[in-house]
Amino acid sequence: MSTPPEPKPAVQTHGLTRLYGSMVALSNLDLTVNQGDLFGFIGSNGAGKTTTLRILATFLSPSGGTASILGNDVVKEADAVRHIIGYMPDFFGVYKDMEVTEYLDFFGACYKIPSSKREQTVNDVLELVGLSEKRGALIGALSRGMQQRLGLARVLIHDPKVLLLDEPASGLDPRARIEVMAILQELQRMGKTIIISSHILSELQNLCNRVAIIEKGKLIYSGPVQGVRDQLATGRVMWVRVSGDPGQAVELLKSRSEVSNVETVDGRIKVTLSDHESDHAVVAETLVKGGARLIELREDELGLEEVFLRVTRGETQ
Repeated sequence: MSTPPEPKPAVQTHGLTRLYGSMVALSNLDLTVNQGDLFGFIGSNGAGKTTTLRILATFLSPSGGTASILGNDVVKEADAVRHIIGYMPDFFGVYKDMEVTEYLDFFGACYKIPSSKREQTVNDVLELVGLSEKRGALIGALSRGMQQRLGLARVLIHDPKVLLLDEPASGLDPRARIEVMAILQELQRMGKTIIISSHILSELQNLCNRVAIIEKGKLIYSGPVQGVRDQLATGRVMWVRVSGDPGQAVELLKSRSEVSNVETVDGRIKVTLSDHESDHAVVAETLVKGGARLIELREDELGLEEVFLRVTRGETQ
């Protein structure tokens, strides 16, 4: 049986460092984003996410280390990088007195798309972000969600291979956030590599195939979403119900070294295991051998948001 080919990196940083005077915004960041990834970049405000994206977008020079996109160094080959990326900052200006198509045509011209092709290109990106019906509308009359989608259309106008999106769903209502996330999934299916920073961790959990967690400019974790829980969660939590008095079951579980804490909550027993390697078999075996009648045994599945809160302290530089 042949092994699948190794994924090719789209974005790589080695020892990436950025100083603002004596303040360290990024400290020796080693990051790899593979081609085709929908990559979540997670961190508190001030953790270094925006600084990283600005360096990758060639708007900010690193103080040390290197960064490359599809093999192009972001400092030495900045012009080449700008042609293969689409960067959407957390706050971007729009020209509210322009029509939607005028706005996109202007940026198409900035990217030197021939005038004969610009109209079709504008129509294509508007269809992709679901704004075809608003092509003649004034930007100032669009809702916040539609303006965000227009910003995404602007990013796509030159068909970049890598998208750098800083908080693209910031300030949107739930429906608008869902619409933006659906567009990002479609872009991934089209073969785009996407890095998205966001505080909407529960949505990143279901959206991204890989994530990185950063705090105080240092990388805490980078890898598959499931790996966050496996590597960073200190111990599994089990919920148990037994027939009759739970006191006997509590004492049985306290006797096991694999169990770090046992408490009763609303008639159920909450069991915290001492490490992530131990599993529910330890709990079940202990109770059955001890004579307790087990009714329910369920693992408390950690979400990405809870893991994030456990492993970070919300510290900024």
